[in-house]
Amino acid sequence: MGQINQDYIEDYIRGLLPKRNDLLNRLEIEAAEEHVPIIHPEVAQYLEVMVRSHDYKKILEIGTAIGYSAIRFASIHHAMQVDSVELSEEMIEKAEKNIKEAGLENQIKIHPGDASQVIKTLEGPYDMIFLDGAKGHYVHMLEDCLRLLSPKGMIISDNVLFRGMVASNTVLKRRKITIVKRMRRFLEEISADPRIHTTIIPLGDGVAVSIWNRDHMENTGGEGHE
Repeated sequence: MGQINQDYIEDYIRGLLPKRNDLLNRLEIEAAEEHVPIIHPEVAQYLEVMVRSHDYKKILEIGTAIGYSAIRFASIHHAMQVDSVELSEEMIEKAEKNIKEAGLENQIKIHPGDASQVIKTLEGPYDMIFLDGAKGHYVHMLEDCLRLLSPKGMIISDNVLFRGMVASNTVLKRRKITIVKRMRRFLEEISADPRIHTTIIPLGDGVAVSIWNRDHMENTGGEGHE
C-alpha cells in the first residue's frame, strides 16, 4: 500500500477499478513479488483519465522499471508515443520483453542511461511528463522537464509524499533523510514557481500535478510555450 492512506480506503478504490488484462495483472503480481516499484493502480487510472481528457499523444516517462506504466499509457490509443528512460540494464531487458508481448514496441522507445543526463538530450514537446524514477533527482530535472513540456501539457510527479515521510518527521527513517529533504525541496520549488500551477494529491504514494501558468507566461513574454 502507499502508506499515506488507510488500507481500507485504498482497497475500496482499487476494488472499483476496471479489470486489467492478463499481462498487466501478471506484471502487478511479479512487481509485488520481486519488490519492483511500479505505479499504483489507482494512480495509473487517474493518469489514464488525464490523458484521455486532454487527448495527449506523446508522453515522456522517467523510470521504465518493467514497462508496466509505459504499456498502460501506450495502450490508451494507437497514436500514443511513449519515450521512457531507464538506468538499469536488467529492468530494460525485462521491460522490452513485456512491451514486445504487449505488441507495443512501435509505440514505446526506451532510452537507456541516467535520466538526469538523458533528459538533456531529448527534444519535445511532450504532452505529459511522468516523473517516476529516482525520487532524490526530481528537483534536478525540473528545468529540463519545463523545457520539454508542451503548452497544454502537464508534469505528473509520483511518490512525492514518500510513504508519508515528506509530510512528517515522525515517520521519517534515518536512511531516507537525503531523499526526503530533496523531495521537500522539489515540492517547495514547484509549489512556489510562478511559471506553473501545482497541486498535490494524496493518491497512491502522493502525486503532484503541474501545468503552465499561462497568465504568467503571457505577462512575462515567455517564449516556446505559447
